[in-house]
Amino acid sequence: MIDRYTRPEMGHIFSLENKYAIWQEIEVLACEAHAEMGKIGITREEAQWIRDHATFDRAEVDEIEAVTNHDVIAFLTNMGQYIDADVPEGDPKPSRWVHYGMTSSDLGDTALCYQLTQATDIIIEDCRKLGEICKRRAFEERDTLCVGRTHGIHAEPMTFGMKFGSWAWELYRDLERLRDARRQVAVGAISGAVGTYSSIDPFIESYVCEHMGLDSDPLSTQVISRDHHAYLASVLATTAASCERIAQEVRAYQKTDTLEAEEPFRRGQKGSSAMPHKRNPITVEKVCGLARCVKANAQVAYDNVALWHERDISHSSNERVALADSFIALDHMFQCLNRIIDGLVLYPRSMEANLNRTRGLIYSSKVLLALVDTGITREAAYAIVQRNSMQVWDDVQQARAGKTLRERLEDDPDCTLSSKQLDAIFDPWSFLGRINIVFDRLEELSFE
Repeated sequence: MIDRYTRPEMGHIFSLENKYAIWQEIEVLACEAHAEMGKIGITREEAQWIRDHATFDRAEVDEIEAVTNHDVIAFLTNMGQYIDADVPEGDPKPSRWVHYGMTSSDLGDTALCYQLTQATDIIIEDCRKLGEICKRRAFEERDTLCVGRTHGIHAEPMTFGMKFGSWAWELYRDLERLRDARRQVAVGAISGAVGTYSSIDPFIESYVCEHMGLDSDPLSTQVISRDHHAYLASVLATTAASCERIAQEVRAYQKTDTLEAEEPFRRGQKGSSAMPHKRNPITVEKVCGLARCVKANAQVAYDNVALWHERDISHSSNERVALADSFIALDHMFQCLNRIIDGLVLYPRSMEANLNRTRGLIYSSKVLLALVDTGITREAAYAIVQRNSMQVWDDVQQARAGKTLRERLEDDPDCTLSSKQLDAIFDPWSFLGRINIVFDRLEELSFE
């Protein structure tokens, strides 16, 4: 991701500085675990020395890696130099206990899972915040009438608050999935070359994982199985799809011939280099574009599940890109939507105009049921409503002056409804008598 799109908090998680800091902590904890267990020669004093003197320099690690072509060895070499720097000449070097009995994946995989919990915590907070915004705006607009659309065609009246509420519920489900995915990826493994603990006691793994806030993988090979990561990537993709749904809806409302809502247009903002009048939905379009990246990266994570035997490194290169990019992109998407939805500009008069644009056709379902209630068959009722509706529809599409659906029904001798009954039917609130149940449910929704 481009740096200017990256929040410092999320960008730092996937920086080499943060990864090396986690590597350092894992190695120090492993030394402390060995000292506590007392089965090898490391003393508590040496473990404390390692704790006090362990550090690294990224530039120096890079220089060593240019020679070794192995990132873990380069890091361990650099950290060992700092650990041993102040050891008196002739004394044993405490760094000899670092990485004792471990293999590279013990360090790298445990650290990666810890990084993913750090990143997921940020996304969880992002999702929670946007969900709360959507819930608040739902109640603000619970009585703002608009037309509902199916297949892109006007259907029946609803309120704009229901749209915000629908988004809030979806984000709530995303939040639950994110929390579960965090739990499932919060695992560590320090089990040796093929997962048999041949050179390291399982106590070391338990000690390190407990202090890192991770669960021990019950049976790793040399790596932590990538189904953990694939599940998380799929949840990120689903969450991105939810963000895309919201963004795409805003795009649709901002079309000139709809114009029921639009993203905030900042002071000094320009919409087009050629057309000064333009106010384009560029931010929500960006959200839709980034969602495609996050969804595509889930496929990368799926492909990483099937590694050769106990381990290969076909996953290692791509997940350094795909996982970081998915988190950074999704975090940026949430930052955009938090601002857009919180300040989404609504146009109730346009909503009202659109509600009436089809001259009463959106009331056809209510007319149908009311006719059936008068005693005629459903087939006969349907024929009456459809015949008159198609005449109105033709007038609307041809932009001709013509009668409304109600006026045509009043003139139709087959229509068995009185003027008083038609008054009740052609009231948008006649569709919304039970809307309180929707908002009563939403009232109970908590993002804590």
